[in-house]
This record gives sequence, structure tokens and C-alpha cells, in this order.
Amino acid sequence: MSRPAYCRTLAYRSFCDELSEINSADGLFRAAWAISQHEHPDADVAEGEATLANMISTIERRVRSNSVEAKLAHLHDVLFDLLGFRGNVEDYYAPSNSYLCDVLKTRRGLPITLTLLYRQVAQGIGLTVHGVNAPGHFLAEVETDSGSGQSMYVDPFFGGGLLHEEEVYERILQATGRKLDRSGNHLARATPRQWLGRMLNNLQAVFASTGRERDMYAMQEMQGLL
Repeated sequence: MSRPAYCRTLAYRSFCDELSEINSADGLFRAAWAISQHEHPDADVAEGEATLANMISTIERRVRSNSVEAKLAHLHDVLFDLLGFRGNVEDYYAPSNSYLCDVLKTRRGLPITLTLLYRQVAQGIGLTVHGVNAPGHFLAEVETDSGSGQSMYVDPFFGGGLLHEEEVYERILQATGRKLDRSGNHLARATPRQWLGRMLNNLQAVFASTGRERDMYAMQEMQGLL
């Protein structure tokens, strides 16, 4: 592996090391965490995983039923009502919104980072969650019945609101100003590489707009590994 010219070596190597495991929930989380280590080299992924494990344990102690509805109710009560995770509408373009270590501390983030944390905790309690790579607004898709393929959409950015497909398209319209043709594949599930690529694209846009060229190039180096 070549040495990066701009990206912090620890972050670059950690990101590279996790790419072979990104099809697993833990591998994707660790690769996404490595992105934050460019700016926060002391951010310990084990501490982040321990924080999530505590959330999972809290929810599991509350759940008395194996139904998806019961698990969702307690998941949302803990994440959004008790802990207060939500979108950072006051400072949407802050780089910290893309760093998992910061999002865990401040409980504020972008749709894509909040959805990743939501997915990690949800899967820890036995739910199946996918990222939805919608234009302008990343969402979660929760399988309600894996046998029938039924699912529902969740928006972690707005307090875990449950959305019908029509409401998802309304969110996209609000975010992009464009009314999309429903026949398109706009609500496709994000692959792990798409998930990470979108996180890196977000940071490149922020760094470009604020004149942080070296940091922008660092994110491009990471993206080159994908």
C-alpha cells in the first residue's frame, strides 16, 4: 500500500484494512469510523463500538417481544427520545457531522451518518436495516417481514419518523428542489462502497467550499481506495 500524500496515514491504512470486510455491519462501521481519524487520530473505534453496545443492551432490557414493531418502538424511544439523536440543522455543513466519533458525542449529524448509527444499533437488536441512497437525503429501510419483502422507511435525521414512499419523495423534493419520476430507481439500497463514497463526497464538498484543499485531497485519496 502506497503512503498517502495528504490523508493522515492512520486513517488511510485503517480505511484500507477494513475494505475487505465492508459487506459486514461491523466492517462498514469501522471503515466509516476510519474517515473520522483523518481529523481525529485519537478516536478509538473500540470505544465507539462499546458506546453502541451499551445502547443495544439498554434497548434489549426493555424489549419484551420479538416483534419488529416492539423492537422499533424501543429502539426509537432510546435513540431519539432518550438520547436525542437528530440532524444538525443548525450547522448542517460542519465536517463533524460526517465523523462518527463526533456524531456519537454530540448526537447530531447528517442523514447518512445518523442512518449508519441507526443501522448498527438496530441490527444489534435483531432488525434488518438497509441504507437508502436517495438523492439529496439518505434514509433507512427497515425490513418488517423478510419472507414477504415488506419494509418501511425511517428518517433518523428527523427523529426517526416513519415514512411512506410518497413521503420519502416529498423529503427528496424538499432537499433537492426536484420532483423525481417515481418510475426511476431512486430509492435503491446503498451498497457499502456507495455508502462510504457518499460520505467522502460530502466531506470533499465541504472542504472545497471552505478552502481546505489538503483535506479535500485527503478524502479523494481515501475514495481512490474504493
